[in-house]
Amino acid sequence: MNDHSWVDEFPAAITVSDAAGIIVAMNDRAAKAYAKHGGRKLIGTNMFDCHPEPARSKLKQLIDSRRTNVYTIERNGARTLIYQAPWYKSGQYAGFVELDFDIPAQMPHFVRK
Repeated sequence: MNDHSWVDEFPAAITVSDAAGIIVAMNDRAAKAYAKHGGRKLIGTNMFDCHPEPARSKLKQLIDSRRTNVYTIERNGARTLIYQAPWYKSGQYAGFVELDFDIPAQMPHFVRK
């Protein structure tokens, strides 16, 4: 399946940058989440410009080290999981992906063997 159109309506904000930090793709939810900052007009701009310090420096460290960063935040009473990770193309580092999606205040946790 090479059709990636499912990403547009996926219920999480997905923002993709290249190795230099230039935003190369956003799905519908990301465009809506960043609408007051330009939405899809952010494509082609540097994601470092979208972050104030100290977040900008932390993001630069993550990209330079190619590490994954996962955390939760609360906005307007809603809990959100942020998942930031490097992505690769043909085994070569290609940039960073950020997934941003709402999570319930309480949710089950299962331990599988």
